[in-house]
Amino acid sequence: MAMKKNQDSQLVMGRYRLGQLLGSGNFAKVYKAHKVATGEAVAVKVLDKDAVHRSGMAEKVKTEVDVMRRVRHPNVVRLHEMMATRSKIYFVMEYASGGELFARLAQSTRFPEPVARRYFQQLMTAVEFCHSRGVYHRDLKPENLLLDARGDLKVSDFGLSALQDGRGGRQLRGDGLLHTACGTPAYVAPEVTRT
Repeated sequence: MAMKKNQDSQLVMGRYRLGQLLGSGNFAKVYKAHKVATGEAVAVKVLDKDAVHRSGMAEKVKTEVDVMRRVRHPNVVRLHEMMATRSKIYFVMEYASGGELFARLAQSTRFPEPVARRYFQQLMTAVEFCHSRGVYHRDLKPENLLLDARGDLKVSDFGLSALQDGRGGRQLRGDGLLHTACGTPAYVAPEVTRT
């Protein structure tokens, strides 16, 4: 992605300098950035406020922020801070320099058993921790599992997550289950697609 020539256009709140586009979705773009004061690499998720409000996703964004603030774990991407202007919302997060597990899988097609075991253990530890905090991710897939510089797995993208206490409009029913069909179709369990 070409950045504007004016260096100030790359600054977020005078604190972070945006760089390479890492990914984009319907309402957000994620950039690699550097903290101006220290040079630390971070990821900055940029959301357009108007698009979020027009699509009725404001509550979902609030839930995502709440989730990321309550889940601090070595295998979950950390939210450093959240900032906003009149038109944008910025999530400043831990940068996972190893990229997506999906890309690593696409290169290798399979992992040696000790590597797969390590990733699985890290994923289960993160999921167990999230559940102990009343957080349900609901979109776990290789594209949302990142790797840091040491090759440790990090769960990311809590955009579809739900909270046990029902904040964000998503509540557990009397049976203790969430009943909203969601997630990425290619990864959804067959029983979720049955009506």
